[in-house]
Amino acid sequence: MTDIQLITFSGEDQGGLTAGITAILAGHGVNVLDIGQAVIHATLSMGVLVEIPADCDREALSAALQSYASERSMRVRIGDVSPESYRQWVDGQGRARYIITLLARKITADQLARVTEVVSRYDLNIDGINRLSGRIPLGELPALSKACVEFTVRGELPDSSAFREDLLEVAGALDVDLAFQQDNMYRRNRRLVAFDMDSTLIEAEVIDELAAAAGVGEQVSAITERAMRGELDFSESFRARVALLQGLEESALEQVASRLKITEGAEHLIGTLHTLGYKTAILSGGFTYFARHLQARLGIDYIYANELDIVDGKVTGKVVGGIVDGARKAELLRQLARDEGVDLQQVIAVGDGANDLPMLSIAGLGIAFRAKPLVQQSAEQSISTLGLDAILYLLGFSDKHQGPA
Repeated sequence: MTDIQLITFSGEDQGGLTAGITAILAGHGVNVLDIGQAVIHATLSMGVLVEIPADCDREALSAALQSYASERSMRVRIGDVSPESYRQWVDGQGRARYIITLLARKITADQLARVTEVVSRYDLNIDGINRLSGRIPLGELPALSKACVEFTVRGELPDSSAFREDLLEVAGALDVDLAFQQDNMYRRNRRLVAFDMDSTLIEAEVIDELAAAAGVGEQVSAITERAMRGELDFSESFRARVALLQGLEESALEQVASRLKITEGAEHLIGTLHTLGYKTAILSGGFTYFARHLQARLGIDYIYANELDIVDGKVTGKVVGGIVDGARKAELLRQLARDEGVDLQQVIAVGDGANDLPMLSIAGLGIAFRAKPLVQQSAEQSISTLGLDAILYLLGFSDKHQGPA
């Protein structure tokens, strides 16, 4: 009859430890059922679940492990695991797995306590906790610092909506972002990312900038804000705003384009996505003039936006062709997915306004970025505390896998 034991080592991390431990196990003919280790600040914690055959000298094995640990000033603990406990552990692998991603400028114990309390309340088990962000120096935080901890949890979750709502309540109270996803095959297999442009890839609403140049800023801003909150039909409000731009010199467009500020993390995100083989697109209710400007600067693969009518060097106040509204964005997203030969589950959509909700809802991963309250409440995921490159954390990529920011 075989026995099952859990062997745990802890102490200062040293070269060759895993090789030495597994060599002892191999010498006694044991089978490894599970193995894992973590190193935090040069301190190692390692666990090995082993199956010990009936003909193994358990006392000799224990003595060898104790001697090896003692020589390296480490601690070793050996405990028996009952067959029933092992069966329960094996049965657990069929339970659903989820990923909770905590995003903030700095991780605190209070944040971790509040998140894990929600996990515990729903009887979920934490399988793993990983820091995806880089190491943060002591003292004052660096400018635009990023901190991310990822929890892998497992268990039955009859009401995922209630669980998500409780997480969002914690996120709001602590001024952090908490993303909640099912851990499935699509998570690291996305292939296409579509972005809204205004207030997403750039930190401005271009039409408001043009309105300011045309001297109609207050009128247009009022209409823009109501439209982005979902209080007005986008197409109707868009035509009303564009009409107010009649007579604006074409040179004003170039001036606005030259001073557009790229959103925090956008260049790092898109550069990394392209390195990983992703395709990128702008699906915007703004203007193609500015989308082309961003396409050249960021290397965007596809752009779809509204064509501003210009005659004799002046804006006519009209749009050429149909308007890219919310429904059109969703239609374009489906078309791009078909053209690229990918499932919609492999698509990420990112936006901030009510007219982005249709494409956010059909994408495998829809992200409201620094969005209006209505959009945050309706979107599956939301990022408000960090820059756009925090999306890489939602895909499971740590800073060490992303390259320089």
